[in-house]
Amino acid sequence: METIATPPLSPAALAERRIVRLTLVLGFLAAIPVAIWFSWQAGVGVFIGAVLAWINARWLQQALDALTLLSTAQAGAPKPRISAAVYVKFAARYVLMGVVIYIMMTYFAVPIVSLLSGLLALGAAAMAEFLYESATRKK
Repeated sequence: METIATPPLSPAALAERRIVRLTLVLGFLAAIPVAIWFSWQAGVGVFIGAVLAWINARWLQQALDALTLLSTAQAGAPKPRISAAVYVKFAARYVLMGVVIYIMMTYFAVPIVSLLSGLLALGAAAMAEFLYESATRKK
């Protein structure tokens, strides 16, 4: 069986990958003390919010990658065609977040503040990545 060598990822792609992973890790780590000090519903809310932030980031990344690929493939075309799936992924991110937040609040009594706090895990992951890049940057 022949293996195909994949080209190394760019530094930006590696940073994106770390940010996406850190979103879930930081959300989980934040959910534990929230569950202990406040309530298990609040802890679950933080973690579900972080999962929603992770899904949002992944779908946005996939949609932007598809747009980039389509735009470069159709560089000379007067009116480039974009798949409906790309538009669906852009809109579905917000629909999914709204539906999940509504269900968690209505049926599981999860506080809205904890869900919204979990959504901030993506920003925290981006800041952690900035600190990592600043500390390990070659001069």
